[in-house]
Order: sequence, then C-alpha cells, then structure tokens
Amino acid sequence: MEARKDQYEAYVKSVTPVHSTWKNVLMAGISGGLICLAAQISTNCLVQTGMEEKVAALWTMLGLILLSVILTGANVFQRLARVFGAGVLVPITGFANSVASPALEYKAEGQVFGVGCKIFTIAGPVILYGILSSWGLGVVYWGWMMLTQ
Repeated sequence: MEARKDQYEAYVKSVTPVHSTWKNVLMAGISGGLICLAAQISTNCLVQTGMEEKVAALWTMLGLILLSVILTGANVFQRLARVFGAGVLVPITGFANSVASPALEYKAEGQVFGVGCKIFTIAGPVILYGILSSWGLGVVYWGWMMLTQ
C-alpha cells in the first residue's frame, strides 16, 4: 500500500506544472500594462479626431472586447493567457473571453440548449456577485448617509 502511495505522489509531482511567482507577476504586469497603454493610445487618438473623451473610451472598450472575442475564436487568446496570465484575464478582455469561450464551445448543441444555457457559465458568477456586492455596498452607503445627516 505504501509503495502505491509513493508511486502516486511521484506521478503527481511529475505532471504538476512548476510556476515561478515572480515571473508570473512580471508577465502579468507587463501584459496588463501594455493592454492599458494600447487602450489609452486608442482613446487619445479618437479624442484627437474630435470625439468626446467618454465616447472615445466607449469605442476603445468595444474594440478591446471585439479583439478579445476574435482572438478567442481563433484560439489565440488561450495561448496568450497561458503565457501572460492575469495580465490578459483581469481587464475587460478576460471578461469577453469568459463569455465567448463557452458560446463557441457549446454552439454544436444548438442556440438554446448550447449557447443560451452555457454562455454565462464562467461570467455568470462574476455578474451575480458583482451586482450583489454593489447592492450591499449601496445599502451600507445609504445607511451611512442617513446616520450622518
């Protein structure tokens, strides 16, 4: 019995990937920074053409979402996420990927039971807890304002 346990532990150790925390932090910081830099340059260019800053920022966000969905469909986003980690997953690009990826994966099952049922598998909890936490903080803020007036 002990030999099997040792064999299993050796197997697990051999297939478990080794991660360098500092390398991951550096890669995520660089890639996230480059995404933000590209977005800011895009926004600035749109503002220079006479567009309002808020509208330019909206178009930049839509461009990032579109690019992320295209890269997800081309199976490039997954490779980028493997290399750069949180740097590409944390911005809006990662959220777009989390919606597009299940939609592409389950499209063979049909529009209703495939795409419709599975599209928010990953993003659904993010939306749910984002709404709940913002509601809870809104109630706390409202209560604080009522007490301090």
